[in-house]
Amino acid sequence: MELIKTKFNFNSTADEVIEGIDLTGKRAIVTGGASGIGVETARSLAKAGAEVTLAVRNTEAGNSVAEEIKQTTGNPNIVVKHLDIADLLSVKTFVANWKGPLHILINNAGIMAVQQLEKTDDGNEIQFATNHLGHFALTLGLHNALKNAGTARVVNLSSSAHLMSPVVFDDINFAFRNYDAWAAYGQSKTAGILFSVGITEKWNQDGITSNALNPGAILTNLQRNVGGKLASAPELHKTPQQGAATSILLATSPILEGIGSHYFENCNEAMTISERQKIYEGVAPYALNKSNAERLWEISLDMLSKAGFLI
Repeated sequence: MELIKTKFNFNSTADEVIEGIDLTGKRAIVTGGASGIGVETARSLAKAGAEVTLAVRNTEAGNSVAEEIKQTTGNPNIVVKHLDIADLLSVKTFVANWKGPLHILINNAGIMAVQQLEKTDDGNEIQFATNHLGHFALTLGLHNALKNAGTARVVNLSSSAHLMSPVVFDDINFAFRNYDAWAAYGQSKTAGILFSVGITEKWNQDGITSNALNPGAILTNLQRNVGGKLASAPELHKTPQQGAATSILLATSPILEGIGSHYFENCNEAMTISERQKIYEGVAPYALNKSNAERLWEISLDMLSKAGFLI
């Protein structure tokens, strides 16, 4: 099958991608919208006229960002809501308080390379719980809102680090294998791609599709566990506006209307590769496998059930 290609590339910005697109009357949520590329993602959506909810753990920072976005875009419809994506009670509260349709959900929040094994109160490894399970719970909880929008898109932020590990279904929480910060991060980011496959397979009839992406190497708070530095070569680094470009493409581009289950990097669909390369480009076949997506969905449901999260 031919890969989906666009006129945009590594250097494109979110504002360039969204130019000419009118989101007036559309409602969007950006998790982690108070820092890093989440800010620029929210800003570009606001420039196009969308009502944007910043779903953030730190509402003080969120309010500051919201005011700045209102001033720079002239869009007054920027809302801040508390959400700790790693806390399922917080997710449940957020979902319960959401009213009306939802056209765009960007699962942007995340953590990376936590150096020591940490688990949530529910016993789940913190990177998997934050990067996947919390967003899984949030998205399921918002299913009716997405369905009621008529057509809706869910964007899952993954990473080239998904090439470091598949989801190890028999030991997601490192109960038996030795903990490795990058293996844990890698499987959580593979989960994000598989989640997009699962959403599209299960909810396409409801007008809901999902794609996943690698935003690239952008220096943000994400690197706080690895010394606040990027390991990649300087020529591979992006600005936050460039980092947000692929998220905006998946959330708004007309060429992706009704299309899901794909993985993008640098604003274009990535090639499926047979082995990891030094440049860490492309997508692993295990991340797009429908059987893996179904297994992850069922395991995620079971994890939520054990945690007492009922929708």
